[in-house]
Amino acid sequence: MQPRITASLRARGQSLWLDNITRGMLDDGTLARYIDGLSVTGLTSNPTIFNQAVKGSTFYDKAIVAKRAAGRTGEALFFELAIEDLARAADLFRPIHERSGGVDGWVSLEVSPRLAYDTASTLAAARDLHARAARPNLFIKIPGTPAGLPAIEEAIFAGVPVNVTLLFTRDQYLAAAEAYLRGVERRIDAGLDPRVCSVASLFISRWDGATAAQLPEPLRNRLGIAVGQRCYQSYRDLLASDRCQRLANFGAWPQRLLFASTGTKDKSLCDHLYIRSLAAPHTINTMPEATLLAFADHGTLADSLSSGGGQAERVLFEIGRAGIDLASLGDTLQSQGAEAFVKSWDELLVVIEEKSRALA
Repeated sequence: MQPRITASLRARGQSLWLDNITRGMLDDGTLARYIDGLSVTGLTSNPTIFNQAVKGSTFYDKAIVAKRAAGRTGEALFFELAIEDLARAADLFRPIHERSGGVDGWVSLEVSPRLAYDTASTLAAARDLHARAARPNLFIKIPGTPAGLPAIEEAIFAGVPVNVTLLFTRDQYLAAAEAYLRGVERRIDAGLDPRVCSVASLFISRWDGATAAQLPEPLRNRLGIAVGQRCYQSYRDLLASDRCQRLANFGAWPQRLLFASTGTKDKSLCDHLYIRSLAAPHTINTMPEATLLAFADHGTLADSLSSGGGQAERVLFEIGRAGIDLASLGDTLQSQGAEAFVKSWDELLVVIEEKSRALA
């Protein structure tokens, strides 16, 4: 392992978060070792991660039995399990959260993916889950779908920290940023503290998986990084805007850009491609555990992302000429992502029910 390479990512100003959580890694000290030895300063989760954690281990069995005996079933039982795990993780990251003044040291819990197109229910769930977790460094993940955007604004206005998930295009990112800014502006107008944290999670690798068969060899596996570079330029422009500078004068925090889905799907590629290519200050890269370990073992870093804007636009232009409609594909990827989380969610609830019956 090269703890120096993970530390060098942080030296560039990028936070390294883990896109995984299991009760096992909490119990055996693995997460604590990643924090101490590999510069991990935050953590994200989603329905697929929890589905794999519950299905693939016995760490949750006793808790499932006890909660079932207490009358908990379905979503209620799952959220108790998830909040227990994430509260423990949040406590591990709490010193980082305090040292960074609230910028870093966050964990994330997602609302039910079945609410992705239900604004009112998403908002109600976000407020409830955040109150139940009772941790200042816990984000509630809300998808950046058209129906999710009003819920994001209302959650920020209500003081709930939000991780906006399932963003794929620049337009989707900017819409999420707009929802965040409106929520903060409304808090200022109402005389409330404008310091409500948020991150905007841009999914990277799914672009390349969706287009590999359609693109000529020179353009394959370049789309995800180019989209990341394009969004990063828009992010930097937004931070420098009069609007954001005005909010900063009131004490508001900027919504940080987070690169998600950064595990390499194509085994013929560098196993830390999206880590080495997306290093940029004032951003976050949340990576699967296997990618974290690969990067720590033999990782390298390319030039800072801030130098790649012009190259990104050239790549995107060539990909558009090759027949890829980026806006349409981005909407499709967002819809498919929401559907995939619903599938994992349904499987998770089935696994919990089957384990409940078997263990009983």
